[in-house]
Amino acid sequence: MNLTQITDAIQPHPDYRAWLASLEMYRDLYSGGAQMKSKASSYLYRRHREPAEVFQERVSRAFYENYMGSIIDWYASTLFRREPILTVEDTNRRSSKFYFEFFEDCDRNGSNITDFLRKRFIDALIFGKSYIALEFPKREASFSSRLEEEELGVDRGYLTAIHPTDVVNWEHSHEGKLTLLAVRLQGPKSSSPFDLNKEASRFLIYTETEYFIVEEDPSGDKAIRLVEKGLHSCSSELRLPVFEIALSDGLWLMNKAAHLQLEHYNKSNSLSWSLGMALYATPVVYSKKDWSAILGESYYIHLDPEDKFGWTEPEGNVYRIAMENLARLQEEIYRTCYLMGQSRSWLSGSAQVSGNSKRADYQITQEVLRAYGDTVKDTLKRLLQTLIRVRKDDLRISVSGLDEFEVGEFNEELDEAQKLLNLGIDSKTFRKQAFKKLAFKFLADINETTKESIAAEIEEQIDKGDAK
Repeated sequence: MNLTQITDAIQPHPDYRAWLASLEMYRDLYSGGAQMKSKASSYLYRRHREPAEVFQERVSRAFYENYMGSIIDWYASTLFRREPILTVEDTNRRSSKFYFEFFEDCDRNGSNITDFLRKRFIDALIFGKSYIALEFPKREASFSSRLEEEELGVDRGYLTAIHPTDVVNWEHSHEGKLTLLAVRLQGPKSSSPFDLNKEASRFLIYTETEYFIVEEDPSGDKAIRLVEKGLHSCSSELRLPVFEIALSDGLWLMNKAAHLQLEHYNKSNSLSWSLGMALYATPVVYSKKDWSAILGESYYIHLDPEDKFGWTEPEGNVYRIAMENLARLQEEIYRTCYLMGQSRSWLSGSAQVSGNSKRADYQITQEVLRAYGDTVKDTLKRLLQTLIRVRKDDLRISVSGLDEFEVGEFNEELDEAQKLLNLGIDSKTFRKQAFKKLAFKFLADINETTKESIAAEIEEQIDKGDAK
């Protein structure tokens, strides 16, 4: 790439410009807490002709019920409750040793592969996509043998996370292959690299064979200066060393429910404000004389005896209507995120829901979780296959798991199992599998050694005819 191409590469992509404000809002809606509190003035709607001091008082009292943060964390914890199963097929123990160590510390910061992927998956649920870079220690010299590389550790690949809001530009081939990625390493996110009066920006650019680190020249013309360039870790593969977890629009939860969450935020705060104000009576003075005294909560209403004053509201009780609307918004947030079963558990606890309806809701949630699991496994497979080829290892790694989830209610599954067992099916194998499935469902967090012992004991009992 020449300097002109580099300059074009760090120009923000049109989609980046269009989505940046929304992505920042999505980050706030997920984080909640002090972050949402500090930005309350940006998300609370200001009423028509509302005095500034009243609006600021509402801002100071703002609170946030963070449903989306809980939903996203629930999906991440449920999907990764059981770690992905990584099986290494290799006769060379030296290579296998690296991969086992890589699974336990994949980013050189002590994160195992499951924890690392869980964080990237959360980013994808919030921002629609997430990026993982495959890096190797910088080579200061050439090496005569693989053994020498191993001794110095330059063949030990590791992963780094690239935050979605830091990716300012990208290009894809007609086949959908990522061919260019520009990452902002420092500097403001909202301005062009050529805006005046701003801090210097630094960018990392990946092409299919090379990487470039560029920054603004500190001189007055703000020109772009090349800091470093070279071949990246996947140059031999003619591909970027970046792996993307991209979710479809239907699976991008934050984008689906963010505005429902924002509407709930405003209405819950409006209701809270109205209830709070209703607790303080406002004095009304009927007099034709001038009145200068201060009453009540430092204010009063002065009316002529013939004057009338009142409020308009929808027919019925406006507070009751507001509460019903908030409950509907709560349930709609969960429905939009494919979690109707959870919303009914406390938002509509009085509603009678049939067993078939509950099972249908759980089935939908499980199918969504399986789709997420397939996406994560596909990314992990591509990453590991690339790592194997770059290192020139003669082995295979299979990725499985992320397809069994404890979503439904255990009591219902227990009742169904009891009905099946009462049918009198004359099969020891059937009874063994049924009892083992129930036991492992109830004891999902125990280790594999204990599971094997329980399975053996169940089989022994049934073989003896003692299982009840």
